[in-house]
Amino acid sequence: MVGKKHVVENGLEEYIAFAKSTIDGDLSGLKVAIDCANGASYKSSEVALKELGAEVYAIHNKPDGININKKCGSTHPEDLMKFVVENKCNLGLAFDGDADRCLAVDEKGNLINGDFMMCIAAKHLKEIGKLNHDTVVVTVMSNLGLDIALKEENIKTVKTKVGDRYVLEEMQKGNFSIGGEQSGHVIFLDFNTTGDGLVSGLQLATVVKKSGKTLSELAAMMTELPQVLVNAKVPNDKKDIHIKDQEIAAEIRNMEEKLAGSGRVLIRPSGTEPLVRVMLEGKVQSELDEMATYLAKMIEEKANS
Repeated sequence: MVGKKHVVENGLEEYIAFAKSTIDGDLSGLKVAIDCANGASYKSSEVALKELGAEVYAIHNKPDGININKKCGSTHPEDLMKFVVENKCNLGLAFDGDADRCLAVDEKGNLINGDFMMCIAAKHLKEIGKLNHDTVVVTVMSNLGLDIALKEENIKTVKTKVGDRYVLEEMQKGNFSIGGEQSGHVIFLDFNTTGDGLVSGLQLATVVKKSGKTLSELAAMMTELPQVLVNAKVPNDKKDIHIKDQEIAAEIRNMEEKLAGSGRVLIRPSGTEPLVRVMLEGKVQSELDEMATYLAKMIEEKANS
């Protein structure tokens, strides 16, 4: 005997029931568009939302084995953004192929990324007394606007390295309720130890329903700061040059002082390629572009000299 298999005939029904159980009440009165990315959510998301009373419009929900994520879903939400406006939907939910991520679209067709979704969810959880330790776990790549918005609500943030496993690790260590990434990979630890696009989408939809506000009004709690990312090619043994080289370190400090609390400089070495990523956030896009390009060039020239 090489192995054995166990067939669960009603797995889809069980999963849908679980997802529905993560919210209180229903979603009647909401008009929701979904982009299933021709992937794993093409049945479950539509059925769950309909059973909760929402009026549902589905696009990219006909997988053929090769069209998964093809110009659709959370990585290509343009079709959904247009569809929501044209069909006067309250919101749209865009899943990725394996449905562990979800991004949203407000009624005006604006993309609502994972940072906004976590802000909205965290504020709601705090209001109903379910945000453990009034804390959200995010990665270093989350927008500084998230920190500012949550601080206004007296909610703390804990930062981790990029990757959902680091987010989960920190959440379990501190017993925190919610954490995730800008990409829409959000973990609600009360329900699951992984990201679940449908569960994330249902949490957001229920806040829209219960608050009586539009998604754009809810998202207005956060202002996303401009973010610039420039790659600098460096040898693998020079990926810490921004720490060891005094001139580069001094330039980073100067830039941080110039941004004066309303921005930041983040240098992140790639784990797979011979480069470091220079990321700057702040208020003025043109200023950030210039600073990031200059710093990346300095790092690249010194590392390769």
